[in-house]
Amino acid sequence: MIIGHIPAGYVVSKLLFARLEPFGVSLKSFLWAGVLGAIAPDLDMLYFHLVDHRLHHHHTYATHFPLLWGALLLACTPWLRSSSVKHCAALATIFSVNGLIHVFLDSIVGDVWWLAPFITKPFSFFTVPALYKPWWLNFIFHWSFALEIAVLVWAVYFWRYRD
Repeated sequence: MIIGHIPAGYVVSKLLFARLEPFGVSLKSFLWAGVLGAIAPDLDMLYFHLVDHRLHHHHTYATHFPLLWGALLLACTPWLRSSSVKHCAALATIFSVNGLIHVFLDSIVGDVWWLAPFITKPFSFFTVPALYKPWWLNFIFHWSFALEIAVLVWAVYFWRYRD
């Protein structure tokens, strides 16, 4: 996914806010935590470019392990139920939810190591053929980019017309 993570994080956060609002979190904070969670797995791009010098696929880093995001989300559940500071737990929950959604969205047309670090076999629903240079044109001209545009339109709709 190239442009879809931030809009997807916004949409998911808007959809889940009503469920977590009773925990005392503001909409603005909730949206920020959700959008940051939606891009958090790609913070590994700093390491990918600056340290690893693009030697390994950035989806092989721990920030793209679905088990990591699932474990964070699982840890948020008892925290949300038992904490006296529930707004922090709600923010951590939406952050984790969107991190997990990020990895799912990446696996539509990109390899994701769903059982890493235990099993190192990549999975993706569809493959984008390498027809163009630079590499990103392959994704722009692939049908899956229409999904990203749809998510963007959905986010704009929520931003403009929903409460």
